[in-house]
Amino acid sequence: MNSSSLPADVGRGTTWPQTLVGVGVLLTGLGLGVGAIDISSDAGYGGVGPNFLPWLVSIVLSICGAWIIWESRTGGFRDMDAPSGAVETYWSGFVWVSAGLLLNASLITTIGFIFSCTLCYVLAVQGLRRASGQAAVNSPRTWGIDAVTGVLISAPVFWTFTQFLAINLPGLTSTGWL
Repeated sequence: MNSSSLPADVGRGTTWPQTLVGVGVLLTGLGLGVGAIDISSDAGYGGVGPNFLPWLVSIVLSICGAWIIWESRTGGFRDMDAPSGAVETYWSGFVWVSAGLLLNASLITTIGFIFSCTLCYVLAVQGLRRASGQAAVNSPRTWGIDAVTGVLISAPVFWTFTQFLAINLPGLTSTGWL
């Protein structure tokens, strides 16, 4: 690629955010590789050990990070679409989603996995709806549909983990079904 075909903004510092993303991905991959050193390599069923997947992810992340750095330093992402969305941050939506995540984390041992994840879902969906400007976000019907959908998503996940995989998740009762 010759210099006349490079974007006009190359050299003005606009590719630094792209480079920083690449550095972050590369460091994540290298950090995962450092962590994988301590994982046992004893082969299990199928001939691979427990360190296979962390090493694979580490290598792929490192390659992707290096590639992102190379792309950003040789002209930036060339065929990137123009940014979409609002010019300014929609803080109200951010607060709704954050509240859902924080309440889920703080209430999961009190009200159980199913209800805390349902609450998280309902609040996050409300934040995303408000951010996209959808109408009827305050109607009881919308809130009810969101709550039912949250239960329909979180309950099968909870049951799969507790009943079929024997992985303990915080429940409301000791039966493993709620």
